[in-house]
Amino acid sequence: MNESIIRRAKEAGQVQINITNIRDFATDKHSMTDDRPFGGGEGMVMKPEPLKTAIESVKVKNGSGHVVLLSPQGRQYNQKVVQELSGKEHLILICGRYEGVDKRLIDVSVDDEISIGDYILTGGELAAMIIVDSVTRVLPGVLGCSDSAEKDTFSRRLLKHPQYTRPRVFDGVEIPEILLSGDHAKIEQYRFLESVRRTLERRPDLLAQEYGSFSKAEVNLLKKNQLFDQIKKLHTGR
Repeated sequence: MNESIIRRAKEAGQVQINITNIRDFATDKHSMTDDRPFGGGEGMVMKPEPLKTAIESVKVKNGSGHVVLLSPQGRQYNQKVVQELSGKEHLILICGRYEGVDKRLIDVSVDDEISIGDYILTGGELAAMIIVDSVTRVLPGVLGCSDSAEKDTFSRRLLKHPQYTRPRVFDGVEIPEILLSGDHAKIEQYRFLESVRRTLERRPDLLAQEYGSFSKAEVNLLKKNQLFDQIKKLHTGR
């Protein structure tokens, strides 16, 4: 959190990040924040009391807070959720651990549960960092170029087009001539088509969802390049 975009955003006062140690709110001499599950079974469960006290302490300092639990049972994280969270004035991220968190705490103190993917991590710290990074970069003024976040992969349900930089020729391969034309309208069309082709090849599921969101000009361009029928087939299944 002290590198790159996040560091610059902190230094500019565009975001504030604080870490709260749940153990500081444990009440026993061993600072226990977990215990064995009722009913038996493997692993440990995070106790509700220290978590609730920690959350309330943070809310007292900040006035409020949208509480997010990082959990494999949560809704899937994507760019739409990034934009949603970026509109919250204050996020409180709970890093889930062990076999989970006592459900009573979730019922009374958690506003949202989020999963970053269908796999298991040792704890929610990495997932929380992903949210911190992805939300910070879409905040107004954080990125140097205002278009960067808006045109990223997943800003709509399309993968980003291929990118090129100097040298003009590398290992005998030259960059596409259109990128040197200076015709910005044609370059945008080229990049849009390459974005669609890449998504069609690598993530056709996204294109199936994007169908119906294309502008009239985009539909005409896709039809002209024999791509629209392929996307329609993905959407309708026939």
